[in-house]
Amino acid sequence: MTAADLDLRADPVELTAALVDIASESGDEAAIADAVESALRSQATGFEIVRDGNRVLARTDRGLPSRVILAGHLDTVPVAGNLPHRRTTDDDEGDVVHGCGTVDMKSGDAVFLHLAATLVDPAHDLTLIFYDCEEIAAKYNGLGVIERELPDWLRGDVAILGEPTGGLIEAGCQGTLRVRLSASGVRAHSARSWMGDNAIHKLGGVLTTLSRYRPRTVDIDGCEYREGMSAVGLGGGVAGNVVPDAAYVDVNFRFAPDRSIEQALAHVRDVFADSIADAELGVEVTDSAAGALPGLSNPAAAALVEAADGRFRAKYGWTDVSRFSALGIPAVNLGPGDPSLAHRVDERVPVSQIGQVADLLRAFLSG
Repeated sequence: MTAADLDLRADPVELTAALVDIASESGDEAAIADAVESALRSQATGFEIVRDGNRVLARTDRGLPSRVILAGHLDTVPVAGNLPHRRTTDDDEGDVVHGCGTVDMKSGDAVFLHLAATLVDPAHDLTLIFYDCEEIAAKYNGLGVIERELPDWLRGDVAILGEPTGGLIEAGCQGTLRVRLSASGVRAHSARSWMGDNAIHKLGGVLTTLSRYRPRTVDIDGCEYREGMSAVGLGGGVAGNVVPDAAYVDVNFRFAPDRSIEQALAHVRDVFADSIADAELGVEVTDSAAGALPGLSNPAAAALVEAADGRFRAKYGWTDVSRFSALGIPAVNLGPGDPSLAHRVDERVPVSQIGQVADLLRAFLSG
């Protein structure tokens, strides 16, 4: 696949297929970044274009009263025998494009690129950001690199990330906190277990508490966020005849965006207070990311909701909208594809949703 194959003015369904056929696993996005950069330079007019590593940035400066940011990652999870793309039509799903990245999120990228090349008289100045390494550890995330090195490019009135949402606006996102609760004991032969102190047993209270935990549901700007707390990892044990002297359980707390990370940690400590005190458990935060408030009362965001006929819902899970929210920019997720199909071998996106999102955004961006 070469840049010549990316026709930004073509049907965004065809553009989706062309992007999918450029393999771009995280850390190997050079080919797709080359193609996107070249296509934007040759087919989109009125844009300042910057290439930064495997990140491609483009923006207009027409002096319009507002600026909309369209951001999408170019990378995918590893290919699983699902390239090149293929198309099918059946009675259940209609016309569908299959392949790695169709949902997460090359169909969203295709819509953004198509609009950049075909919008005639937009009502807003536009910033397009196509970035790398979203699917791997946060320290590599290309949007984070831009935030640190090119912060001026992240200024705008509203940001739209093309993450899969089934064509609906998914506002804000949950925060995530991962905590390791660790227990220590005394090692002994299991035939003389009374001579030891079993670290694994000390975690029983934690597991009981989790099984009884009832998550909070909170409404923010008409978006209902349901929290959740789960054990996601267990470790401990030395051998089949040894009382273990160390054990741990990893707990993941997905929290509504009205809590800060500090408040989320305080809640976790409160939930497990008895176990922490009784078993003298250690508490270590191993990962955290703040959530993002919906921000739908912002005029620019409200106009987007109006263009979507008032259809929106809360975003479950964490996305890069959090980065924009931290900068004071209201941000939403909006893209074709069922998010539950992301990363799957049978990843696929309905053709109708690609057209639906393109039409919605064209109406919004045209005012």
